Amino acid sequence: MKTIISVTGLGYVGLPLALEFAKHFPVIGFDINEARIALMQQGIDPSNELEASAFDGKNITFTSNAADLQRANFHIIGVPTDIDHNNVPNLNPLLSASKSVGKYLKKGDVVVYESTVYPGCTEDDCVPVLEQYSGLQAGVDFHFGYSPERIVPGDKVRTLTKILKIVSGNSPEATQKITEVYGTIIEAGLHIAPSVKVAEAAKVIENTQRDLNISLMNELAIIFDTMDIDTQAVIEAAGTKWNFHKYLPGLVGGHCISVDPFYLIHKAKKIGIEPQVIAAGRQVNDYLPTYIAKRIVQKLIEEGKNPGETQVLVLGVTFKENVSDIRNSKVFALIKELQDFGVQATAVDPHANPEQVVKEYDIICLKEPVSGLKFDALVLAVAHQEFQVLSIDQLEQWSKDELLLFDIKGIKKGQGIRKYWKL
Repeated sequence: MKTIISVTGLGYVGLPLALEFAKHFPVIGFDINEARIALMQQGIDPSNELEASAFDGKNITFTSNAADLQRANFHIIGVPTDIDHNNVPNLNPLLSASKSVGKYLKKGDVVVYESTVYPGCTEDDCVPVLEQYSGLQAGVDFHFGYSPERIVPGDKVRTLTKILKIVSGNSPEATQKITEVYGTIIEAGLHIAPSVKVAEAAKVIENTQRDLNISLMNELAIIFDTMDIDTQAVIEAAGTKWNFHKYLPGLVGGHCISVDPFYLIHKAKKIGIEPQVIAAGRQVNDYLPTYIAKRIVQKLIEEGKNPGETQVLVLGVTFKENVSDIRNSKVFALIKELQDFGVQATAVDPHANPEQVVKEYDIICLKEPVSGLKFDALVLAVAHQEFQVLSIDQLEQWSKDELLLFDIKGIKKGQGIRKYWKL
């Protein structure tokens, strides 16, 4: 039987995956967002990650009509998995996508999940929805598997095909089929996990481990900052030993590292375990915007300024450098903290969509500073390339008085700025 692939969820994970498969198979690209579908039909990536040429010559149909899924026999679901305001996993998009696929599932089909989840979610939460809406029995009428996404937004070197892929299936037959399909596009090779739960757990601890490592650096940065010790200099010195891991302090946001640990925490609590180390790491990283805001206000007061009468320019709001993604960016938490102190904060980001920023965070974001407007302090929050090449003269032009720069990423370190602070 000819393999026809559907990809449900065409964000920063699903779209490049669908386009890569479309070099070898007919592909149905499905997303409920009609505006995004309209852009993709014109060869435009709404996430601004892919060039227009990535769409050329691909055997793909973009659609917001779920009925088109019935044409496929190999289904991939890669919708976002986030958390609610109580840090509880929000499975609604995943279950909704499972419902859409389930309605058009046929005997012999295979369904593979790529969304980051806690161990057991695929089998305990998603597959029952597929069975309910298809009237079919998993493992008998259709098969399923899990292959966690590993795409790093903004990374132009380690792209989709160059990242080793974990694959798993509910049966040897399913694993073989999944391996054959993914093996068509993944140049870096495949790792076959012994079970779906192992694959799910492997994914969720990748980002949990990174979150914990960064949280240690953030706690150390707070300690060393209080002691007037250069944290980056400490890390450079410690890094001269071969087995030291050089993680750097910083704001931990986005849709992966700052979210995935809560999935593991949630599952652990459901089975009667209170995870202390993972939760402590999250607490430290979530506290950092508050700490930075307090240091900014403290420095402003030391400069003889009333925080309630100051204006601060925040350069960068996306969750990481050189991407347009603003989801769960901790820069907005920093801005809110500054506003709580009465500081007027102006956000500028050449990559972020101003309309999305207002909609998601109720914060005005400009593409560039208003000409002639001066600020009491500048905060370099994101290391966009555009900011890395800014000269000290340009930064000084935006300053009311002598430049007071808070450089969260340390990109202007060593450039002779007298009133300078970094993590």
